[in-house]
Amino acid sequence: MNTYTYEEIKEGQKESFEVTVTGEMLDSFCRITGDVNPLHKDAAYAKESGYEDRVAYGMLTASFMSSLAGVYMPGERSLIKEVHIKFAKPVFPGETISVEGEVKEKNDTFKMIVLKVTMRNDKGEKVLRGSMDIMIRE
Repeated sequence: MNTYTYEEIKEGQKESFEVTVTGEMLDSFCRITGDVNPLHKDAAYAKESGYEDRVAYGMLTASFMSSLAGVYMPGERSLIKEVHIKFAKPVFPGETISVEGEVKEKNDTFKMIVLKVTMRNDKGEKVLRGSMDIMIRE
């Protein structure tokens, strides 16, 4: 886990990690949220709907933004204040997602950063883009 202070962070600085989405993650997300939509639970239904497999919950994919902020940039001092998300492509079990954040702005008054977020699947296709306003706690 990173422990960046506000002063240590520079505009343009990047952090990234990879995560493989599994069927077990989809099942756990279903249990936690109660979202039983068959697109996420039933591979046959998803295929009949034109997808290659069960579709990962968009909010499961988006939840990796929390790991990006809380573990990587800035790490333990983070407090997410605002999130913007655009889902570009569906994610499927077995895909490895590259999660990258780049510091686009720093706000000295509030000790806050704007982190541009991009997620790509293992084919290099963008699956999510967004941004987070993150306060850096002392």
